[in-house]
Amino acid sequence: MYATFKDHLRAELAGIEEAGLTKRERGISGPQKAEISTGGHDVLNFCANNYLGLADDPRILDAAHRGLDEWGYGLASVRFICGTQEQHLELERRLATFLGTDDAILFSSCFDANGGVFETLFTAADAIISDELNHASIIDGIRLSKARRLRYRNRDMSDLEEQLKAAVDARFRVIVTDGVFSMDGYIAPLQEICDLAERYDALVFVDDSHAVGFVGENGRGTPELCGVADRVDIYTGTFGKALGGASGGYVAAHRDIVALLRQRSRPYLFSNTLAPSIVAGTLTALDLVEGSADLRARLTRNAELFRRRMTEEGFELLPGEHPIVPVMFHDAALTARVADEMQRQGVYVTAFSFPVVPRGEARIRVQLSAAHTSEQVERCVVAFVAAREAVS
Repeated sequence: MYATFKDHLRAELAGIEEAGLTKRERGISGPQKAEISTGGHDVLNFCANNYLGLADDPRILDAAHRGLDEWGYGLASVRFICGTQEQHLELERRLATFLGTDDAILFSSCFDANGGVFETLFTAADAIISDELNHASIIDGIRLSKARRLRYRNRDMSDLEEQLKAAVDARFRVIVTDGVFSMDGYIAPLQEICDLAERYDALVFVDDSHAVGFVGENGRGTPELCGVADRVDIYTGTFGKALGGASGGYVAAHRDIVALLRQRSRPYLFSNTLAPSIVAGTLTALDLVEGSADLRARLTRNAELFRRRMTEEGFELLPGEHPIVPVMFHDAALTARVADEMQRQGVYVTAFSFPVVPRGEARIRVQLSAAHTSEQVERCVVAFVAAREAVS
């Protein structure tokens, strides 16, 4: 049987290659940081989610080492059997306090968190109204639910209101959005979303993975930035980006929502608990975020510098203030050539094209970090200019 199946697989892979969509994984040597080694060459890294530069922070590394010594390597269990340590409970308490929610619950990833919410909380009597550009984990999580599914155009409040009207007969309605849309760097209009939610008696769900730790005055994410932290019902997010960059995710919400997730959320009930060293490191990451605004300020300056310099050099950028900065080339093949040339110029970036982004909107998504120096940001701009000239 496998001989026939193998032919099918090879045909699928050939089609992906022919379309120029093959994803090639480039190994890096050493830790994630602003300058990395790959293929035997040192390059500047401008495509990591390491927003605060904490992925190799010695304070987090020390905490993780202590976590290994004190709590062990793994727990070989799920939470409700014998997979809960006191530090897991402490991280949940700390996270809820940081975000201003009643409670929080840990998952092995935000993908699992999003996969465990909708099926648990909503039934065929309910309606889930989702932004069309929400993350794949949200889309997959919604598919697991029997609830009615409606989509609204990205950040389009008129269309959202129409979908809310269409769902007026549902028992419960929930508006679901990314806090930051990862391919564009756009921030969801949460104040307007919350206003509509109150008008139509809907819940609000925000996945804040690309914001928690560094967006908002205290790094508490897009709800804080938009002044609606007390109007969001369900937060999800990750520790795998700004908060140390390792792994793990969470749901932070009203107490009864978290209580029901503990009883019925399948990714929580049937996945090994989060590794002890990651819990220990994440607790220290929260200390660093809460204790100082310096990293957030440096990240903001780097993003502003990059946007200003790239605009001066005549590049087309999507507007915004987030450290995700899409540099638009539109043509997929051209974008891939620019990315390849950038690596030859000593800058590591990734090209994105269909189906990750719509056809004709191919781009290089640059991600700034607090770990970058202003000189490194300038070197990135110079590399873009050289790559543009080389492929034109």
